[in-house]
Amino acid sequence: MMSRLKRLIVTVFLLLLVIAAARPYVVARSYSATLPSGAETRGDIAEYERSTVAIFDRASPSVVQVVASASDSGSNDEETSVQSGTGFVWDAAGHIVTNYHVVKGTKALAVQLASGDIRKASIVGVAPNYDLAVIYIDGKGSLPPPIAVGRSDGLKVGQAAFAIGNPFGLDQSLTSGIISGLNRRLPTSSGYEIANVIQTDAAINPGNSGGPLLNSAGRLIGVNTAIYSRSDSSAGIGFAIPVDVVNRVVPQLIRDGHIAAPSIGIVGGDPTLTARLGIEGVVVVETVPGSPAEHAGLQGIDTSNWEIGDVVVAANGRPVRRLPDLNDQLEQTGVGNKVDLSIERKGSKISVSLEVADLVNLRQ
Repeated sequence: MMSRLKRLIVTVFLLLLVIAAARPYVVARSYSATLPSGAETRGDIAEYERSTVAIFDRASPSVVQVVASASDSGSNDEETSVQSGTGFVWDAAGHIVTNYHVVKGTKALAVQLASGDIRKASIVGVAPNYDLAVIYIDGKGSLPPPIAVGRSDGLKVGQAAFAIGNPFGLDQSLTSGIISGLNRRLPTSSGYEIANVIQTDAAINPGNSGGPLLNSAGRLIGVNTAIYSRSDSSAGIGFAIPVDVVNRVVPQLIRDGHIAAPSIGIVGGDPTLTARLGIEGVVVVETVPGSPAEHAGLQGIDTSNWEIGDVVVAANGRPVRRLPDLNDQLEQTGVGNKVDLSIERKGSKISVSLEVADLVNLRQ
């Protein structure tokens, strides 16, 4: 009896071993999908996705890649370097807006449209003080539509922001984020500071320069121009020139080839030294010969005893603490119009009204 029970137990054990060993083969044969799966139809994409897709579809045809062949500094004329950036179509005539630093020192220019078509281009005008440039592409053949232009004076921190460009040569790239700061100041290569610059955390990398920053309606609110990063890659802090500045500068570049630089014809004192002396305002070092400042009798530093003459402390009723404050008021006043200045002169305050002139003409 025990012998039969042992044989039964051994038989059952061996049967279980066989089943365990055969199970993978049975599962593979019985349950494997040997034919293409039937993909289910996806439902409607989310509302915010539709909005983002629509922004890209509408704006991306107007965004181009700008490739510049520039002289290689310190080398002979035969050697060139290639720099690239982004631009966008401004009008139906074929004008493209980009950054000045994208085309600076250019020997030859080319533009690649979103369609892949490559056109030769030429510089129409540059504004180094605003890091803006306008180039022109051959109007023969079809051109992409001009980009839709919005406004920047009513922007709020927290609004959505979208950047389209060619980071690292990857064309037609879209990144998104928010407006993370307003009223920033951005120094340019010319030593000028652009006021009211937009800060965004939408990823901006090398190659995005000159591309559009858009709002949730797909309208231009700024021109991407710089990043703040120790690695030259996006760190969540990008800057864009506000469209209200662009909308003022670009038509002048198209019309005249240069932008008027509002000035009263003074050389301002070094702000670091001024701060050390405890002076709040713009110290007049000297006046430009023939300038409105000279005609109005503004007094510079007396070089015989290095005594400070005039200090500009307000313009049009707004405080002037440093030169960019004065430049802001001169820009808002405009060339040919009168600006009212408050001057401190040897302990006394005086008021002076003088005409704003074009610095380009003052230097001629």
